[in-house]
Amino acid sequence: MEVQPPFNSQTSVLRRRVSAKRRKGDEWTTEKRRCLLADNPLPGEITGPFAKRAQGVVLGTTFALLEVMTPNAVPLSNIAETPAPEVRAAPTGSRVLVAEDDHLQLRAYSRALRAVGFEVDCADNGETAVNMLLSGTYDAVVSDITLPCVDGVGVLQAAHQRDADMPVVLITGTPRLDTAVAAVEHAAFRYLLKPLIPAQLQDTVIYCAQMHRLAVLRRMAISTAGEAWSPAEDRASLTLIFERALQSVWMAFQPVVSWKRRRILAYEALLRSTEPKLSNPCALLSAAERLDRVAEVGRIVRNRVAEDVPQAPSQFVFVNLHSHDLLDDHLYDPAAPLSRVAQRVVLEVTERVSLSSVSDIETRIDKLRCLGFRIALDDLGAGYSGLSSFAPLQPEVVKYDMSLVRGVDSSPTRRKVIQAMTALFAEMEMQVVAEGVETIAERDTLIELGVDLLQGYLFAKPCKGFVKVDF
Repeated sequence: MEVQPPFNSQTSVLRRRVSAKRRKGDEWTTEKRRCLLADNPLPGEITGPFAKRAQGVVLGTTFALLEVMTPNAVPLSNIAETPAPEVRAAPTGSRVLVAEDDHLQLRAYSRALRAVGFEVDCADNGETAVNMLLSGTYDAVVSDITLPCVDGVGVLQAAHQRDADMPVVLITGTPRLDTAVAAVEHAAFRYLLKPLIPAQLQDTVIYCAQMHRLAVLRRMAISTAGEAWSPAEDRASLTLIFERALQSVWMAFQPVVSWKRRRILAYEALLRSTEPKLSNPCALLSAAERLDRVAEVGRIVRNRVAEDVPQAPSQFVFVNLHSHDLLDDHLYDPAAPLSRVAQRVVLEVTERVSLSSVSDIETRIDKLRCLGFRIALDDLGAGYSGLSSFAPLQPEVVKYDMSLVRGVDSSPTRRKVIQAMTALFAEMEMQVVAEGVETIAERDTLIELGVDLLQGYLFAKPCKGFVKVDF
């Protein structure tokens, strides 16, 4: 049973009026509707305005739903002679792919788009559309959801694999909850209901083409300015580069020292790759997020670290977790490689990202502690939610972000903040680590403020293996 998207009361009234007119036989026959789609004029005088259907909401996402033609609507054959005043011209040279298995509708859509200046390629099934996407260049795609061979969602995915910024408009005459959800999940530009009227189709696709041109120009500007390559620019290229990066992943280690004891207490494991375009761990994780492969990266990191922990000349090894890792069942598996050395592992959860997506965070943290892991709150001072992360995490270790530590020796405000927080954490029996220590002056100031555990370039840069520190 299909689930219809809900409408507001105004739309419901409109629908009841339309239904009443249909029951009265007010020129809403199937034959005349087919005449409209075939670009054949209806008998008699054809006049009258278009009535617009209000916006509907599906799963909290607002879709600009279709404008419904009232009786006596203007046929598509009249578009070229009497265009709607609000319809703008397509960007020069814009090319659109239209995929529709109903040949009458396919003809109507293509004529409407050509009337405003688009070059239009047509496909009557999903497989043909995908092949055309692989061999051609388009500014936008219009696709019916229900297509032979490959459905509209498959066309949408193929379009984004070809060009991550390509706008795709999905259309359907039978709206269902599952297709609406799929449109949202795969980032459809618009989700429209049939019957389409010319002006709405034209305006929507013109806007799509403009947005795509803007994305192309942005890429050109970045290239001209000589800025660093961004993983968001090309999904197909990104996938290939990401695969190479995963094959060349390695772990760097940086020591965490206890200055009072003059010894290394722990090493932090840091993700690295020899792939030049994703050598920065932030770029690599950003690519993983875009490709929905964060869990895969997390497992690789944890398994690699598990191999190195037995050789670590320190009591603990710190391992960073992405917030998505907390949703991965592999993390809680007692048989997982890292779980076997959990007593020596401190899991770092960053404060830079909200944990609101992990609804049962307290339960998950309890499971990790039962396995033997300790928890650290990372990047305090540059966080998303301030001290609100403490309630669900109750960390054993807190790490001050380098933005708070940098220049502490010359900043009275930073000194006051660090001194007050360090005293508070001592009362709460939490250990404190200061990250990003680069100068002797910063080190000495932190020691005076009560911070004993230090990490930064002053002691050692991240490198392969477990580097020693010359105290």
